[in-house]
Amino acid sequence: MGDLHLVRHGPTEWSRSGRHTSETDLPLLPEGEEAARALRPRLADLAPALVLTSPRQRARRTAELAGFPDAVVDPDLVEWGYGAYEGYTTEEIRRHDAGWTIWSHPVPGGEAETEVGVRLDRVIDRAIRADGDLLVFGHGHALRALAVRWLGLPVRAGHYLALDTATVSTLSYERESPVLLRWNA
Repeated sequence: MGDLHLVRHGPTEWSRSGRHTSETDLPLLPEGEEAARALRPRLADLAPALVLTSPRQRARRTAELAGFPDAVVDPDLVEWGYGAYEGYTTEEIRRHDAGWTIWSHPVPGGEAETEVGVRLDRVIDRAIRADGDLLVFGHGHALRALAVRWLGLPVRAGHYLALDTATVSTLSYERESPVLLRWNA
């Protein structure tokens, strides 16, 4: 089994302002495109057996600019469905739902933690079946959830992992145990 490399997309207007962005298909900011291009040399030595991307343009464009224009679109890599909270910041949500976090509270009209876990477990299954490394381009909360599922933890444990835009993280194995090899680099 190979490593699972995670790349969060470059900055968008909403990621910069802290707005929850799932279904809203925003483009990268010009700085986001620059950050995506800057990933190219960092990923150049990888020879992944499979490259997957979320269907959202911010992830697809990051993959393209990072040197992987033929990444396969995988709907399981979409961001956590924020439902009624789409487009709102955490501070705005907490005005009527005190203490809310994606990790600890339900999302009205959005995805449940268990639903997120099921679809990200499918990505892990693809990684395990890949003949070599797997490279995925995706989103902040979903990639954090993917990492903790790799480690055998519940989705809600993703709250322990901060993840910036245009970063590379690597999940691997130490002997037969799944490990977090590199995070938010």
